Amino acid sequence: MGKEIIAIAEALSNERAIPKEKIFEALETALATATKKKYTVDIDVRVEIDPKEGNYTTYRRWVVVDTDGPLPNPVQEISLAAAREEYPNIAEGDIIEDEIPSVTFDRITIQTAKQVLSQKVKNAEREQLIAEQRERLGHVVNATVKRPGREFMILDLGNGADGLLRRDQMIPHETFGRGDRIRVLLIDIKPEGKGPQLICSRTAPEFLAELFRIEVPEIGQDVIEIMGVSRDPGSRAKISVRSKDKRVDPRGACIGMRGARVMAVSNELGGERIDVVLWDENLAQYVTNAMEPAEVSRIVINDEKHSIDLAVADENLALAIGRNGQNVRLASQVLGWNLQVKAESEMDKELAQEAAQIVKFFVENLDIDEDFAQVLADAGFHTLEEVAYVPAEEFLEIEGLDEELVKALQENAKKALAAHEDALKKQGAEELMKIQSIDTELAMQLVANGIKTLEDLAEQATDDLLDLGIDEQRASDIIMAARNLTWFAQEDGAQDNAAASAQDNAAQQ
Repeated sequence: MGKEIIAIAEALSNERAIPKEKIFEALETALATATKKKYTVDIDVRVEIDPKEGNYTTYRRWVVVDTDGPLPNPVQEISLAAAREEYPNIAEGDIIEDEIPSVTFDRITIQTAKQVLSQKVKNAEREQLIAEQRERLGHVVNATVKRPGREFMILDLGNGADGLLRRDQMIPHETFGRGDRIRVLLIDIKPEGKGPQLICSRTAPEFLAELFRIEVPEIGQDVIEIMGVSRDPGSRAKISVRSKDKRVDPRGACIGMRGARVMAVSNELGGERIDVVLWDENLAQYVTNAMEPAEVSRIVINDEKHSIDLAVADENLALAIGRNGQNVRLASQVLGWNLQVKAESEMDKELAQEAAQIVKFFVENLDIDEDFAQVLADAGFHTLEEVAYVPAEEFLEIEGLDEELVKALQENAKKALAAHEDALKKQGAEELMKIQSIDTELAMQLVANGIKTLEDLAEQATDDLLDLGIDEQRASDIIMAARNLTWFAQEDGAQDNAAASAQDNAAQQ
């Protein structure tokens, strides 16, 4: 029988292109399954095949369990005490094996072996297919339409691999028939079901990037780097690029002679119009490039909100926004910033209103006239903190200011800040004193420790208040009272609203 096993392994290995080791593993599992069927109890069996001679040996296995009571599964387990009678150095979790007679190849055994072997060979083929396709993950793959459909298409990716292209991953209005050649991006592998599902896409931004990598040698050579891609599949796209070599024009290289390269990518994407954007380390210039063909006249960057306000000539507003907001949306995606496009007249009005508010605020808080406040606003000062703590040298760059005036101005700003802080503390203390057990002294202590609202107090733990000199019971009562006034009051309000709504619905019915 040994020679027959060797012959079976060699034949299957050559036929299915699977390593012999995998075939022997499958045969060992098949023989172990056939052996277990000869017993009336569910024993644990291991079969070992000699890969040179084809002979095999069968072992029954027990797991060593450290227990003084009865074994949960005595058919497959042995107690540590019993095992140490024969194996003194054995430990919990080790395996004990005893050789048992090997099964003979009768008709039933052969049938069982065939079933197990068939499943193991399929699993081995699937693992090998997955390993081959993982190397192509994230790359463009040439495929043939195997079975078209309304919701998805099955593609032949070669080497026995089938790909799945769903409708939402296809460019709108694209149609393909059986046998059509198609290029797709392999985006995911899901090894489940009857075989691995190789998920493909033609709408992913990475597909556009990979097509440019194929068409533009400088990208493949890492001379040109793709910095961002955004797409409205089948309609329009933007791709930003930069060159690592100053002698190479990245935009011109991607467009190609007479637009040949960008046209080749566009044709593959069903005529999708592609804007090649020149990346720039200067964010303002980068924004201007990304907004082409619209011309940007003014840019206001808000780092805190990660947003950028753009102003364009009133007559160019529609061009800047694009059809259904397409141009500004694609530019936002390629930049990674939230862009807001406005007409120059609208932005001028907003800036004027903002400047007027700043001037009024300075007049009210710094004891200065409107002209002086306007000078500060024009110089870029917008808050009391800036006026109070910016180095005095920066003020001296403003015409008409001297050291004495700057000193008086900053003192006024610091006094105004202190007054605002006191007002906030007083306001916070008044809110906290809605709880009867909190007096003025404790309220001010809480505010000084950053607990300025009932919501802040409700979020505290009892231990957080013990350092203020109050006992644990009082701290617990105060926190619970704050929660009753905030959290639970909101829940009760929501329930009341729901009940009222239900009553209204019942009345209408």
